[in-house]
Amino acid sequence: MRIFIFLYLLVLPTLLFSQEKKAAPKKDLDMNTEYSSITDTVKKKKAKIATIDQYKIVTLEHDTIYADTSLTIKSAYRQNHLRKDLFGLLEFSNIGQPLNTLQYSLTSFSPYPEIGFTGKHSNYMQADQIRYYSAATPFTELFFNTTINKGQNVDSFITLNTSKNLNFSIAYRGLRSEGDYINQLVSAGNFRFTTSYATTSRRYAINAHFANQDIMNEENGGITNVSNFESDDPDFKNRQRLQVYLTDAESLLKGRRLFFDHAFRVNPTDGNNNLYLTHQFNYEYKNYNYKQPTVASSITDNNNVTTKVNRFGDSYVASNINDETKYERLYNKVGAAYENSLLGKFNFFIDDYRSNYKYERVIVDSLGHAVPANLYMQINNVGGQYEYQKNKWNGRFLYSRSITNQSLSDLDAKLRYDLNEKIKFDFRYRNINKLPNNNYNLFQSSWISYNWSHNFKNEKINSLSAEITTPWLTGQVQYTVLKDHLYFRDTSAVANVQIVTPEQYGNVINYLEIKASREFKFGPFALDNTLLYQKVDQSDLILNVPDFVTRNTFYYSNHFFKKALFIQTGIVFNYLTKYYGDDYNPVVAEFFVQQEKKTGGFATFDLFVNARIRQTRFYLKAEHINALFSQSDYYSAPNNPYRDFVLRFGLVWNFFQ
Repeated sequence: MRIFIFLYLLVLPTLLFSQEKKAAPKKDLDMNTEYSSITDTVKKKKAKIATIDQYKIVTLEHDTIYADTSLTIKSAYRQNHLRKDLFGLLEFSNIGQPLNTLQYSLTSFSPYPEIGFTGKHSNYMQADQIRYYSAATPFTELFFNTTINKGQNVDSFITLNTSKNLNFSIAYRGLRSEGDYINQLVSAGNFRFTTSYATTSRRYAINAHFANQDIMNEENGGITNVSNFESDDPDFKNRQRLQVYLTDAESLLKGRRLFFDHAFRVNPTDGNNNLYLTHQFNYEYKNYNYKQPTVASSITDNNNVTTKVNRFGDSYVASNINDETKYERLYNKVGAAYENSLLGKFNFFIDDYRSNYKYERVIVDSLGHAVPANLYMQINNVGGQYEYQKNKWNGRFLYSRSITNQSLSDLDAKLRYDLNEKIKFDFRYRNINKLPNNNYNLFQSSWISYNWSHNFKNEKINSLSAEITTPWLTGQVQYTVLKDHLYFRDTSAVANVQIVTPEQYGNVINYLEIKASREFKFGPFALDNTLLYQKVDQSDLILNVPDFVTRNTFYYSNHFFKKALFIQTGIVFNYLTKYYGDDYNPVVAEFFVQQEKKTGGFATFDLFVNARIRQTRFYLKAEHINALFSQSDYYSAPNNPYRDFVLRFGLVWNFFQ
């Protein structure tokens, strides 16, 4: 009821004072002035108006898009805490918990070793996810979404150019969601500050950012008795009555990063032949902390008999487990680039990677094997990159290889052909010889079985993909071959006990993906469809994904109040087939392979109403409405139910000043 009252009070005054104004005549538009004013208030006579293409959003690879205030079904898919389409990812019951991967091609790879703890990184913004800006006038965006029970999700930023050449932006994303189950609170913050500068002649240019992030999750380890959840007993519809494994455990990932990427043109004026000197710097510090004050968990069976069990096996301490992993990384890349207007751009570089993954102690097990305190690496690579953009062709070809003792390499070839503005073809080949993430080779914990030191071989990943974009169909095909694949699995033979250890698969895994999207329109009605098919060829069940995942959205769109209000309303259908979905372990913050229980095989229906007034978009959504009358048999992972029915409201508000 509070959501409806808030929506009424917010929308009604806007409608009452949203009078349709005549568009400014073309002669008043100053298309040549890069920085002039834009506003939603009544314009003064002959006021200069900035066009939307003067509000640029630039990626690390210098791809440019423009600020978008439109309301489409694609933008509605991005109305979540990650601000991206979550198709191919499966959320847990609370917002901000780890995401189970349904579409394997969404997994990103780097040849360099990372800290690991990948389950905690879905809400962590990497360096290549930070955006840089150029704005004609100060540009602000405010994002808000309700969460599960108490809490809220906000994301706000402001960017401005102090001059034509210098831009600053500051942004903060905050998430707090209590959740429906015991010990499930999520609290996260992502602070970003960026700056971009270029001389008037573009001889020197720099993009830089600072990020400070923390993601805290209360970890309950899942429900202990799934029969209570599936019984549909009215007493257990209050999810707080369901018993969980861990009642006071929590994990915290913190990170700070300083990054800049800059280039200097040697020749004073831009010409047909240019020579550049380039440098990229990245310093990052991360800390992962897992705490569990109470070691033993209480489990009550269907006969009301309660027993005590150590969920993760025996421990060195009787209480107050406090595991902490620290990680520092310093990366420098220097290069020289030659650019020819006819031949393209050739870039040659050498880089220096240094990391220290460490603990504060050395552990010696009962057999006398020592688990060291740190894992230090220094790697140097040399490589080259070629970029070509001419007429309808656009390509980028990258190859790098280590010149130090570690063996790693990366070949990444991308090619795009634009037949016209609406039909495009994309091809990509990737061949990576990747060093293992650090937590595969070294881990320490107060849990006795969670201590190891390994020297795994490199993972080899070969991937070939093609994508076609047309007005009628968007299709994608990807074929991937994995060798020496690293994964986690549960080695415990005791019920209700998880002993998760890293393993390396010696056989080859072949993965095929076919994905297609198509929207059909019938006047004001539309049907948006996305279908994913996956096939895995392997000797053992190591890489597990559902065969089919589908999302179908049927909706109605129209303008009201002399086009002052635009509304979309409809229903979203999601379905995935049954499969042995990976389980999640909070001690190592990783998903692990299991072959005991199949998840999936359930559908969800979401009802929504989206509205747009000027540059403000409103979102009202009833998620998983069929949970009100269907059996409770929906899981994101074994012992971790998917989200119940929830009514959520959100908005995105843009200001052009």
